[in-house]
Amino acid sequence: MKEYRKKIAVLGSTGSIGTQTLDVVRANGDLEVEALSAGSNIDLLEQQIREFRPKLAAVYHEEKAVQLRERLRDMDVRVVSGMDGLLELAVMPETEILVTAIVGMIGIRPTIAAIEAGKDIALANKETLVTAGHLIMPLAKEKGVKILPVDSEHSAIFQCLSGEERRSVDKLLITASGGPFRGKKREELRKVTVEDALRHPNWSMGHKITIDSATLVNKGLEVMEARWLFDVELNDIQVVVQPKSIIHSMVQFRDGAVMAQLGTPDMKLPIQYALYYPDRRYLEGERLDFRTLKEITFEEPDTETFEGLPLAVRASREGGTMPTIFNAANERLVAKFLHREIAFLDIYDGIRGAMEHHQKKENPSLEEILDAEREAWEWVDQTF
Repeated sequence: MKEYRKKIAVLGSTGSIGTQTLDVVRANGDLEVEALSAGSNIDLLEQQIREFRPKLAAVYHEEKAVQLRERLRDMDVRVVSGMDGLLELAVMPETEILVTAIVGMIGIRPTIAAIEAGKDIALANKETLVTAGHLIMPLAKEKGVKILPVDSEHSAIFQCLSGEERRSVDKLLITASGGPFRGKKREELRKVTVEDALRHPNWSMGHKITIDSATLVNKGLEVMEARWLFDVELNDIQVVVQPKSIIHSMVQFRDGAVMAQLGTPDMKLPIQYALYYPDRRYLEGERLDFRTLKEITFEEPDTETFEGLPLAVRASREGGTMPTIFNAANERLVAKFLHREIAFLDIYDGIRGAMEHHQKKENPSLEEILDAEREAWEWVDQTF
């Protein structure tokens, strides 16, 4: 009898989450990679294809896809490109689960297509729910599809809620490390460099997410996402700073009990949990040693200095297309900061300005969401 192997596709296999997903595949013998995708990093993508031998590879940039086809002439893999290629990857009949490890709103269309095709989603793409949660969650329910969070904080909450009734939840407590600038005031942030902002104290992540952690935008996006994932009100989500990233998040129940998920900061844990849910597999790696762990401390987030969190909550409260404006403006501003075109604090000013400039649309369609994204990008490009 042939051994059962779960078939997966990875959207964004060359980024931080994508490469760690493939680490999980390497460590387990019963996952089969049917498809991989990248934006433009065809050097790493070629290595991955030669190792995992998927049937399909999607490259967003057409010219890079042409180069990859030429390199892979000796292999039985089809190379596709553009949004059409990502959509083809998302709906492959052979796959059971799509890992959305791609960064940005480019992940929305493939995620919707995969849900419509009945695929479970291992969700690492925050933008999908931040901007289109009102479309995604009802569709997943209609299609009987599981949305399995890969973000460490959302995975922690998901694990704490296992076997619990949602009506018994009183509050979600999302933890934050505070990033590399925890304790600093606004004046001290005026001259921080790209290198300073990329020095995260605990986690190894992609550049964009690391900058988002430094601004606390990342925590704001997580609050916005948690609202949709767990069907709770914004007032029932609290952010607490836990500097060592030992507690990944917590749930407080109606009777006052608090459940927390603890562990070392290793993204392979939530990735593996999502891929094998509800089973837990052995995972190689460091364990918490409670004999040497002297204390776990908490702080209030400094929302006056780090405006990413309050701006995100404001965008989420306003709803409609405003979360898209928040997210898209931040995406463009972070790219400009990484290219040394703007200062660190310009990120906050740019997000606020884009939100104030925007005329909100209620209950937007996918096209209206994508229009709002373009509007935010254009405003940022014209202003900075």
